[in-house]
Amino acid sequence: MSHTLSTHVLDTTLGQPARNLALTLKDDQGRIIAEGHTNDDGRFNDWPVDGFHNGVYELTFHTGDYLTHQHGQAFYPKASICFELAGPDAHFHVPLLVSPYSYSTYRGS
Repeated sequence: MSHTLSTHVLDTTLGQPARNLALTLKDDQGRIIAEGHTNDDGRFNDWPVDGFHNGVYELTFHTGDYLTHQHGQAFYPKASICFELAGPDAHFHVPLLVSPYSYSTYRGS
């Protein structure tokens, strides 16, 4: 099995993509399998070229520096999302909507 993954971070206070926001993806053993920063469109594109197998993953958005820089404060210094990739090969989209005092996510397409 080989799934694909994408993410997109939107700053809901500014109504625009969250640029240069650090993130880390770990597998269920805690190994880092991807890390970097969002691009000018709030997207991250440096995923493993072999895709992803069924399993549990944790995607951590390091929101503190970004929110402090943009808004002068950050109640949530990190937003960690644990999710499971399962079933036949599919594309999974894990977006993040962020503001200084809240964040939310959902399974996108």
